[in-house]
Amino acid sequence: MSTYDPSSGTEPEEGPGKPSFGKQPPQPGSPYDSPPDYGGSYGAPPGGSPYDKPPPAYGPPPGGPPPGSPYGAPGPGPGPGPGPGPVPGMPALGSWLNRIVAVVLDWVLVQVVAILVLLPFVSFDKQDGWVGSAWLGYGLFLVYEGVMLSRDGQTLGKKVMKVRVAMLIDGSSPTPSAAWTRAATFIVPALICCGGLWWPVDGLFGVFDKPYRQCIHDKAAKTVVVSTAL
Repeated sequence: MSTYDPSSGTEPEEGPGKPSFGKQPPQPGSPYDSPPDYGGSYGAPPGGSPYDKPPPAYGPPPGGPPPGSPYGAPGPGPGPGPGPGPVPGMPALGSWLNRIVAVVLDWVLVQVVAILVLLPFVSFDKQDGWVGSAWLGYGLFLVYEGVMLSRDGQTLGKKVMKVRVAMLIDGSSPTPSAAWTRAATFIVPALICCGGLWWPVDGLFGVFDKPYRQCIHDKAAKTVVVSTAL
């Protein structure tokens, strides 16, 4: 039996079956021989850490998008409204308000000219003077529209309201035949029957026309009204 005296400063002798509190060489397989393993259910999966891989790429997968995938699908085609015009590169369609105001301005301008022309010859105190100025106004409006639209697709009213007439096929200025066809289709039926009846029918046709909002006179001339506003 061994005795231990704390005042002596010596450690008790080791004997058989007694544990040693000194340093002992590590045993094979000891957890102190290698760095801790953080694998398992909380560690990196076999093949490396997910943080070592680049982030997934956005866009179509390699080899092209699968059927029905939105990637690579063409965007919406051109159409009416504040976006692209009827054909690529053409401005947006002119608004109804601008189109109506432009026609009213042109009509008032032509009627003022007709009254001034007839003023030395007829008396506007009688109905005949106003009827004569209306008929002359129809004729002047036909010539006015045909000439102005043949130049650059704009009358004075259309310039003020920032709209113009363009060929539907490519957006160019109306050809002379298209300009005169458009003007004649707008005026001649009004002369044959009644302007108060024909023009509402002509205009309402364009309200329901899709997708280019063409009135009957636009259909006849294959034209469309577009905006010139930036």
